[in-house]
Amino acid sequence: MDPALAAQMSEAVAEKMLQYRRDTAGWKICREGNGVSVSWRPSVEFPGNLYRGEGIVFGTPEEVWDCVKPAVGGLRVKWDENVNGFEIIESITDTLCVSRTSTPSAAMKLISPRDFVDLVLIKRYEDGTISSNASHVEHPLCPPKPGFVRGFNHPCGCFCEPLPGEPTKTHLVTFFHTDLSGYLPQNVVESFFPRSMTRFYANLQRAVKQFHE
Repeated sequence: MDPALAAQMSEAVAEKMLQYRRDTAGWKICREGNGVSVSWRPSVEFPGNLYRGEGIVFGTPEEVWDCVKPAVGGLRVKWDENVNGFEIIESITDTLCVSRTSTPSAAMKLISPRDFVDLVLIKRYEDGTISSNASHVEHPLCPPKPGFVRGFNHPCGCFCEPLPGEPTKTHLVTFFHTDLSGYLPQNVVESFFPRSMTRFYANLQRAVKQFHE
């Protein structure tokens, strides 16, 4: 992939992610519990929804990031029930790559295994925030594979934000913006994401405790 084009595309995604983070209008809460709030609003990218999760994770931003970061051999495949494979298709810079993520069947196998090919940019901000910024991309080295439905991530990712005066806690804001593709009833999709995101926070908290205490 052309490095200049990849950089331009990824920075545009990161800017859109910042807009999602700052924009408080139009969100409707669809699930709350255990300190986690999940809300949604209609996507402008595809006929589906953009979901936003928000909660406090006990652990420093670096510890939380270590558990969620997109990395080959990273911790996420060890704890995230919705990720069973991650590979780098092309490494463009030390903060920019094309990746393939595979997911198992879900929702009592109503959702079959998926895979996603994304351009992923990691950014660090002056206040200590670490973010991942991803969106789907086509890549000649990663055509559709047998046994997987190719899904499409629109601008999505997370922000691991420090809490002033609380160095051992992280404010984690996540955005799931996924077209699962295939033939799925809309009510299955709308039920799956809020529940899955709530479990994501609970599983992540256990992972931070397991790997960093």
